[in-house]
Amino acid sequence: MPVYQLPEDEIWFPNPKEFEGDIIGYGGDLEPNRLLSGYTRGIFPWYNDPGDIVWWSPEQRCILFLDEFRLSHSVKNAMNKNIFRVTMDQDFAGVLEGCRSGKRQNATWLLDEMVDAYLELHNLGYAHSIEVWHEDKLVGGLYGVCLGCVFFGESMFSSMSNTSKIAFAHLVGFLKKKGWKIIDCQVYNDHLASLGAITMPRDQFLKLLKDELEEETLVGKWDYDSNLLIL
Repeated sequence: MPVYQLPEDEIWFPNPKEFEGDIIGYGGDLEPNRLLSGYTRGIFPWYNDPGDIVWWSPEQRCILFLDEFRLSHSVKNAMNKNIFRVTMDQDFAGVLEGCRSGKRQNATWLLDEMVDAYLELHNLGYAHSIEVWHEDKLVGGLYGVCLGCVFFGESMFSSMSNTSKIAFAHLVGFLKKKGWKIIDCQVYNDHLASLGAITMPRDQFLKLLKDELEEETLVGKWDYDSNLLIL
């Protein structure tokens, strides 16, 4: 199956349903309209190395149904100590930098171009961050893109034990309160599985995505009171 070279002068993606494999294209750019168009089709960008942008739509998609979220005893205990403060959209750039330099994962794909692109989506009200603070220091968090009733998770980081999971727990509570059902986790790993994430075939995910995108997008800065967390 061929992989497409995407044009820079036209926003266009091939249909992921026509592909075998996880990669559906190379090239194009990271302008907001192209990024948002990709997300609505279940397609997202990564860099393997500096060079062409690689566009992905995994055959096995990792998602979390919010009702299946698992909060471990260690994370619950850390939250109950009340030593962490959780905010949303207060330091998007700081979360990006934390993900970029985090030791838990290889974040070499988060190049300057990606940072600039998601900062622009944030400024437009489509990308959001959850921050975890300890003594006024950013110690964990995550960020992603919101379209319809879907949060497309991009990356997370921890510089103190469990803080990325605390951020995830608050995101789950925030979205459940709004009646949402899923978080797109993109690619399976053991860390996500420990939170309750599963995989499903791409065709099944794309059908679910289409339904959830029919709802209105929550554009703009997210206000959040962590004292109202309900899981």
